[in-house]
Amino acid sequence: MRIALTYNLQIQATEEEAEFDHPETIEALSEALRRLGHDVETVEVGGPASRLVARLEALNPDMVFNIAEGRNERFRVGFYPGLFSQLGIPFTGSDAHVCTLALDKRLTKLACAHVGVPTPRWSFVDDLSTWTPPAFDYPVIVKPNFEGSSKGITEESVVEEPGLLLARVAETLRRYPHGVLVEEYVSGKDVFVDFLERSSPTTGGVLPVGEYQYAPAVAERRRHLFYDYDLKHHHPGAVTARVPAQLPASVEAAVLRNARIAFDALRVRDFGRIDFRVTDSGGVYLIDVDPLPSLRPGSDLYVSAAQVGLGAVEAVLDAILRSAATRQGLAWPVPRRTGKRPLRVGFTFNLKRSAPQAAGDYDAEAEYDSPKTIAAIHDAIASYGHEVIDLEATPELPSLLAVANVDVVFNVAEGLRGRNRESQVPALLELLDIPYTGSDPATLSITLDKVLAKRVVRQHGISTPNFVVMETGKEKLPKDLRFPVIVKPAAEGSSKGVFASSVVTNEADLRATARELATRYGHPALVEEFLTGREFTVALLGETRPKALPAMEIVFINPDEAFPVYTFEDKLEWSKRLRYDCPAQVDPALGREIERVAKEAFAALGCRDVARIDLRLDADGRVNFIECNPLPGLTPGWSDLCLISTAAGLTYRDLIGEILAPAIRRHRERQRERKAELAKARGTLGQR
Repeated sequence: MRIALTYNLQIQATEEEAEFDHPETIEALSEALRRLGHDVETVEVGGPASRLVARLEALNPDMVFNIAEGRNERFRVGFYPGLFSQLGIPFTGSDAHVCTLALDKRLTKLACAHVGVPTPRWSFVDDLSTWTPPAFDYPVIVKPNFEGSSKGITEESVVEEPGLLLARVAETLRRYPHGVLVEEYVSGKDVFVDFLERSSPTTGGVLPVGEYQYAPAVAERRRHLFYDYDLKHHHPGAVTARVPAQLPASVEAAVLRNARIAFDALRVRDFGRIDFRVTDSGGVYLIDVDPLPSLRPGSDLYVSAAQVGLGAVEAVLDAILRSAATRQGLAWPVPRRTGKRPLRVGFTFNLKRSAPQAAGDYDAEAEYDSPKTIAAIHDAIASYGHEVIDLEATPELPSLLAVANVDVVFNVAEGLRGRNRESQVPALLELLDIPYTGSDPATLSITLDKVLAKRVVRQHGISTPNFVVMETGKEKLPKDLRFPVIVKPAAEGSSKGVFASSVVTNEADLRATARELATRYGHPALVEEFLTGREFTVALLGETRPKALPAMEIVFINPDEAFPVYTFEDKLEWSKRLRYDCPAQVDPALGREIERVAKEAFAALGCRDVARIDLRLDADGRVNFIECNPLPGLTPGWSDLCLISTAAGLTYRDLIGEILAPAIRRHRERQRERKAELAKARGTLGQR
């Protein structure tokens, strides 16, 4: 069957992404599912829900294998199961209610205590204005109430004395403002019970008790021994999982009994895990419930499953899929849904037949795509099962489209001539009512004209360097224009006309350069103040609310270069004068500002599906808009967008699928509209 594997990808080793999965985990899971005979599509869920919906609608999976944790808010883990339910797509794992309940440690403990499962005494705090110290025995432990993967839990989380508690609560609440839990610290052994619903009929899916074993060096230096964030994420070799745990038979029975009760009471489905603390005297206390435990290779779920004969990753994943199918009333194996005929995807492009070899060469086709790039895009589209019809954007395109009978068009055509050339193909497609990828004609016309684009973003409050337009080189210069300035063609892409000599420091050179560019390209030159700060480019995917991929910095290596610019020559071949850092090494505040400006520019210019926004910092560190490319290059392993998507964990095929998905959604939406219009028309005729 066709499976969509939904996940959050960990790009950086930060606490914010601690619950996300590494690329190696995604690859291991997808390969194991394929070995089971399934057709697997990987879907990273980051970004707005509309992007995910479009992707799922384009893929039309039989089932979603979900390991997505979500990024924000108290319901984040439950959001995706809830969305799948609304879309009517079967999925693995517990439902939205269970996932939301389990993320809330307070509610989890209340629900489990209600059915007789012991928990440590606790107090929930989300407002210090009503602070009352809990009447607990010390030590106590302070932890975020709505986090998993031990986030926010360190050695300092254990408080020994009442006088130190308020400060610890305040600090934790500052970092995790949704609320913290103050809980009696239970001294003893960390144990866990994994759950695999279809694995062991005699135990209802509850697997043998396991325990965490700590390296001697860890045990010796810690006063309180527990599995905190540092051990889990920075010293993974210091803790190992052993199954079965070495416990007295009566204690083991008590742990298993309480685990069964808790799993049943919370209605955890398909797979899950519960963490307990066992005291030296045999007391058993529930600590946490995870309905979405890690499936990375070597995780404790596989160790536990091996005890009941499921020793391979494939066996565990197959048990999860079978459980999900049974729960949702599906036959096994799940029959492939009879789909419609494959989509006929028109692929419009301009073919590059003459490539410049150096600055100053013939560059009229510099923005066009090589046969190798055309073939790569074609093959990526076809790999999704679509029928691809190649349509070169020549003057014969209108007659070709009239007989091609395509459902949707993947457009990378740059057009033939004029400052509106990039809008030519989309305008034709709109005339023919054919959905297509990318931005509409208005956006493509505005963004190709760098002057118009700068005026639009400035009107929306986005900073951009001061500028002036010169058609002849004789125009009067504004008094507030400051040198140095950079001179570039106003309506070209791919850095055409941008060379190391484009930065000038005096009026005479400015006028000469502007005159030369205006003559060469047949349209005005844009003159803008040169910014001395760092340069970034941001790729965005999605419709009106896009996802920003990690920013890429263009790092100029030579510190003696007075006015470094990203030139046309740099885009012809790899340059030793620069490197690409992706993700860019920026502090969190600057990272958020870069993303904000990029998204606001995307919206202000009316972009759709895909765009790349170029930004640069001024001398004060302020983020400035430089230009927008809504038809970014797609040369595998070369184009900026492709480098960025690779760093974000997307394969080239994934990238093409992401760009195509919204157009497929629009196609199907248009089909529904046409059916509704037809039904309405038939109803009107029937009344006559």
